[in-house]
Amino acid sequence: MTSVKPYGDTLGDGAVQLSFTLPIPWNEAADEAARRLVGMMGFTDVAVVEGRAIAAGFSFFVVYARTPVAIDVSSIQAPSAARETLSLDQVDELVAKRIGRKLKVVGACIGTDAHTVGIDAILNMKGYKGDYGLERYRGFEVFNLGSQIAVEDLVRFARDRGVDAILASQVVTQKGSDIANFTALAELLEAEHVRERVLLIAGGPRVTNLLAAELGYDAGFGRGTLPSDVATFIARRMAERVSA
Repeated sequence: MTSVKPYGDTLGDGAVQLSFTLPIPWNEAADEAARRLVGMMGFTDVAVVEGRAIAAGFSFFVVYARTPVAIDVSSIQAPSAARETLSLDQVDELVAKRIGRKLKVVGACIGTDAHTVGIDAILNMKGYKGDYGLERYRGFEVFNLGSQIAVEDLVRFARDRGVDAILASQVVTQKGSDIANFTALAELLEAEHVRERVLLIAGGPRVTNLLAAELGYDAGFGRGTLPSDVATFIARRMAERVSA
């Protein structure tokens, strides 16, 4: 099967669930406005299953509907940065044999983002889901700068410490702030002539490897990423650079 549609009760029924807010007081007319709005988007069998006031002059809606649109998944290419993940010992052995020194890795939540759960899960020794963080590896020297780090400070740190890999994390995506911060970091690294010698990795719940590549990064890791996925990528890519 290559052409697929959303699935609800029956395969190929096109059933979807939407949720959104409208800047109007809630009443039955607001429910009808939400229903008609979704219908104007091209959906059919529209039903408002939840509508309520959430603040003065604002209403929230949950809507069920069906779409006639299908997508050919065989035409989509979006390779993952995580592949054939190595164990901690295998990563350490690869670094020791192929590189011969510890790799310096710095991670930070850039811009005004204060969410450190993700970057901590990747870097801190305890790791995540029983998968040890990069601090546990003998092959890495890890610097966790924490949250709300200006891109200028991160670039300065990477340059002064001779860092091999930068992990930039973004959780907040409001009004494209994540894209703006990721782009600013990549551009500043280029301007400071640091980009060509470091691995630049983007991370966050809405980050994909495809998005990261479009922004000029070496890799992107999103939901479900384990520390060993990132460790494997860094070790392999740095080993490839040594061999090149």
